[in-house]
Amino acid sequence: MPSVPMSEASLLGAPLLEVPLLQVRGLTVEYETAAGPVRAVESFDLDVRRGEFVGVVGESGCGKSTMLFGVAQLLSPPARVSAGSVVFNGRDLVTMNAKQLAATRWRDLSVVMQSAMNALNPVKQLAAQYEDVMRAHGEKSREVIRRRSEEVLRLVGIDKEHLSSYPHQLSGGMRQRAMIAMALLFTPDLVIMDEPTSALDVVAQRSLMVQIKELQQELGFAVVFVTHDMSLVSHFSDRLVVMYAAKAAEIGPTREVFAHPGHPYTQGLLDAFPSVRGPKVPLTGIPGSPPNLLHPPTGCRFAARCPHRFELCDTPPDLYDTGHTLAACHLHSPMRKEAVR
Repeated sequence: MPSVPMSEASLLGAPLLEVPLLQVRGLTVEYETAAGPVRAVESFDLDVRRGEFVGVVGESGCGKSTMLFGVAQLLSPPARVSAGSVVFNGRDLVTMNAKQLAATRWRDLSVVMQSAMNALNPVKQLAAQYEDVMRAHGEKSREVIRRRSEEVLRLVGIDKEHLSSYPHQLSGGMRQRAMIAMALLFTPDLVIMDEPTSALDVVAQRSLMVQIKELQQELGFAVVFVTHDMSLVSHFSDRLVVMYAAKAAEIGPTREVFAHPGHPYTQGLLDAFPSVRGPKVPLTGIPGSPPNLLHPPTGCRFAARCPHRFELCDTPPDLYDTGHTLAACHLHSPMRKEAVR
C-alpha cells in the first residue's frame, strides 16, 4: 500500500513504499466554547519523512499552532482531538496514555516552544533543567548528564559555562538555542518548532535558522516548523504546507509553491511579501477577513475573499494536483477543467 497519496508521492519524488516517520490523518481539534465547539483544525493530513524539513505557514488564527500541539498531544482543555490519528514511528500518539507519551517525548519527539523565556524554568539553572529531562528518561549518572549537557550546548554554539546560568541571564537568541539544545538531549527523530524565531530580530532569526538547518543535516532529524514568516520557510524548508481557516490550502515542495502557487490564498500571501530582488512591485493585502469557525462556510473557506470565485466554490474542494503542488481549489478540479474544454 502506498504510504502517501499517489499524486503527492509523484509531486515529491518519494518512493511509494517508503513509510513516513509521521503520518497525520484526518486530524480534527475542537475548542469547547459556550456557543458550541469550534474546529480550529479540521480533517488535516500530513506526511513527514525522515530528515525532512516541513514548513507550515498561514495568517494568525488559521490553526498552525493548534495543529502542532495536536500532533504532539500537548493540548489542554478546552481543546481536544475529536477525530483522526497521529502515527509516529508506527504508533498512534492519539491513543497513547500519559505515561506512554512521557516516554516518547524528548527521547523520540521534541518540541521547541514559541517563547523560550516562558518555556524555561526561570528559577532553575540550565544544568538543572537538562538534568531533570535526562533523569525523567532513566539516566542516573551525573557524569553522563553533565557531559551530554555540555555537548548539546556546544552543538548550538553556547559555551558550557552557561550551564550555571539562569534564563534571565541569557539573551533572547541564546534562550532559544538553549531550548533547542534541550530538545536534542536524546537526538530525537522529530523536532517540532512553534515559531521559535518570533521574538528575535532579523539578524538573530537568520543565525538561528542557519544553525537549526545545519544541526538537522548533521544529526538527521526531521523538522516540522510552524511560522508566519514566508522568508524563513522559503530558504530553509524542503516542503511547505499553507493553512487557511483550519484546513490545508496547499501542499508541495517549497520551491514549487513559491514559483507556481496553485491556491489564490497562497498567491495572496506571496503578493503581501516584499522582495529585495527584481523590480519594485506594490504590496497588496488580501481583502476581507477569515471566516468564523463557529459557523464556517459550507463550500470553499476562502471563497468570500477570492478574486476567482465561481459556481463550484459553493462546494468544499479536495486537494487537487496542479502539476506542481496539491491545492484545495476548484480551479484545478477535473469538473472545472472539463467545463473549460
